[in-house]
Amino acid sequence: MRADLHIHTCLSPCADRQMSPPAVVRWGLERGLHLIAVCDHNSAENVEASTRAAADTRLVVLGGMEISSREEVHVLGIFPDDLTLRSAQEAVYANLSGENDPEAFGEQLVMNEQGEVVRRNDRLLIGAIGLSLEEVVRTIHRLGGLAIAAHVDRPSFSVLSQLGFIPSGLGLDGAEVCSDDLPPLPEGLAVIRSSDAHRPEEIGSRYTRFLVERPTASEIGMALWRVEGRRIVT
Repeated sequence: MRADLHIHTCLSPCADRQMSPPAVVRWGLERGLHLIAVCDHNSAENVEASTRAAADTRLVVLGGMEISSREEVHVLGIFPDDLTLRSAQEAVYANLSGENDPEAFGEQLVMNEQGEVVRRNDRLLIGAIGLSLEEVVRTIHRLGGLAIAAHVDRPSFSVLSQLGFIPSGLGLDGAEVCSDDLPPLPEGLAVIRSSDAHRPEEIGSRYTRFLVERPTASEIGMALWRVEGRRIVT
């Protein structure tokens, strides 16, 4: 199964306006993906529209967020269902302050499954929330989600760029790389490849092959931890 677990929509201020929910689904299908995770910055408000846009297709959409911790470390939180995703959203919003400046950071568009603008999100989604990295990972796990360190191969907003190391006992489910470079990581930590797509043509440019029984967050978690034959296929 081909999965790209880090795709932004036009809700992220740094993403192209063309990244509407139906466009994301269409490009995912064209790239031969079986599963994607919509992970906008500190918000999941375009997940439902993306799921609906994919309803009559073979593409499965998982709900998630790219959460920025107090240390400005980006963590992908991927959740098993709508209920846990909403709870995660509430926890993030409760610890997120500031108001977006569209001219400085870009618009934050909430859309429906047809790609029509429903409203604009005025929160400072590009900012860091008030929870530490450890608290972010703990919150994700408390809600039954997967915590994956985002783009650890990049020189900014990664756990390695911000802290210089991955704290022992952090309990990450995996680490994401978005290039061919693989930095030193703790032994046994699962590594996935994702596109971190902000523009349509980037979707599926990097992906991970999973050997799983079903395209679900639970099965992805089993593959990350190599449980009962599930695994990442290199």
